[in-house]
Amino acid sequence: MNIFKWLNNQLLKMDWLYGGVQKLVENVFGLDMNSQLGGSIHFFIYDVIKIFILLSFLIFSISYVQSFFPPERTRKILGRFKGLTANILAALLGTITPFCSCSSIPLFIGFTSAGLPIGVTFSFLISSPLVDLASVLLLASIFNWRIAFAYVFVGLVLAVIGGSLISKLKLEKYVEPFVFKNKLMEAQQETLTKKERLMFAKDQVLDIIKKVWLYILIGVGIGALIHNWIPEDVITALLGQDKWYSVPLATIVGVPMYADIFGTLPIAEALVAKGVGIGTALAFMMAVTALSLPSMIMLKKVVKPKLLIIFATIVTIGILIIGFAFNAFGHLLI
Repeated sequence: MNIFKWLNNQLLKMDWLYGGVQKLVENVFGLDMNSQLGGSIHFFIYDVIKIFILLSFLIFSISYVQSFFPPERTRKILGRFKGLTANILAALLGTITPFCSCSSIPLFIGFTSAGLPIGVTFSFLISSPLVDLASVLLLASIFNWRIAFAYVFVGLVLAVIGGSLISKLKLEKYVEPFVFKNKLMEAQQETLTKKERLMFAKDQVLDIIKKVWLYILIGVGIGALIHNWIPEDVITALLGQDKWYSVPLATIVGVPMYADIFGTLPIAEALVAKGVGIGTALAFMMAVTALSLPSMIMLKKVVKPKLLIIFATIVTIGILIIGFAFNAFGHLLI
């Protein structure tokens, strides 16, 4: 256990980096770590470097695995299963696609046009931006392993239940007709060499970093502001665990934003440090990643308003339930 704790602190929480940045702030910048400015600069530098290191390593590893599961092969795997099993598999496959919700929509179109039930594709669409393998380690680096696994579990459950409900409601007629006509090309899967898979993984890292770096900087900047400049009593007065409306408010606030879990984690970290319930922070994260306004606008291009409203309602109710549950029982995971 001591070895595991040491590895966790050094590899995930990066205590060595925390101490290094502290020396930089105090000895080079000449700032007190306990001051607002010194604390903010330390929070920003430490979190940005830590997130980019973890993100690069995780995306490289995930992308190498993903090179064995291109869209066509994924579609074929899903096509072999029916019912609840297909929804569970779609949700699990969504975890190895480290994309935002907007990036997942082209795959949603491809899967639907290839004949997969829309409920299965919606399980994938919910899971892909909400839960990925990287989120496990990133959440563990900020909170702990119990919270990380609990988040991933409830995210998968939400994806499976959401997709299953949409299947039961028989909503195929509310998908835009062009989606079914946009047939996925049946391309022969090329056997990649190990070097080609490594190059693919490296390119994925660069591509995803280019897409998310600004959101990470913004997220960490907001987190540093919350952590060091906004008084704790102000935040708890608005979003404290004793406020019944904190989870719905955090969900509503998250909808207009557009980011992925990597950009929202520093904000959640700062909120929890200020006394906000873990469920409220997670509800905010889930709303940003699964219900963001830009992704809803893109989804509107492929589904009709009724299906879009049903999808958003199911996900919102799921997020609220998860948020309230974590606020009520999250202390058992800390």
